[in-house]
Amino acid sequence: MSKWFNVGKIVNTHGLRGEVKVLSQTDFPEKRYKKGSELAVFKPDNKDGTGIPVTVAAHRTHKNFDLLTFEGHPSIEDVERFKGAVLKVHEDYLGDLEEGEFYFHEIIGCEVQTMSGDPVGKVAEVLTPGANDVWVVKGGGKEYYIPYIDDIVKSVDINKKTIIIEPMEGLFE
Repeated sequence: MSKWFNVGKIVNTHGLRGEVKVLSQTDFPEKRYKKGSELAVFKPDNKDGTGIPVTVAAHRTHKNFDLLTFEGHPSIEDVERFKGAVLKVHEDYLGDLEEGEFYFHEIIGCEVQTMSGDPVGKVAEVLTPGANDVWVVKGGGKEYYIPYIDDIVKSVDINKKTIIIEPMEGLFE
């Protein structure tokens, strides 16, 4: 069975020329939304679990949204039906990452522990505020924000779903 991964949600149309407004949910918008990228639109009312294949014709950003047009969908009438749908990429198009880079779906769910073996919790979410990603770790009824930097994150084992950290002063306060 093939796997699909979320890259964004189509929240609305934009203008009359077939542009859709996308709330991005990908760590690589420049790759996912570039001209020629093959994605699929999964509508919430689609019960058979298949998506409508689309190819990105153009991409631009506007007010914190990604605006996309798809080949063969030149007008608002062509894309109106996509409102509320989820854009996904097939696992075959994920591509290889550099050393030390991970997909969000690989990090979320990992167990985090300190170098001394103390459990911290599980990664629940990945935030992208700027210079580096921040992992939201929930454990023991608390929420911790772990910056993904070399000084703190010492090892990541995607296969074992474990992350070892060296907490800096104040991290758990």
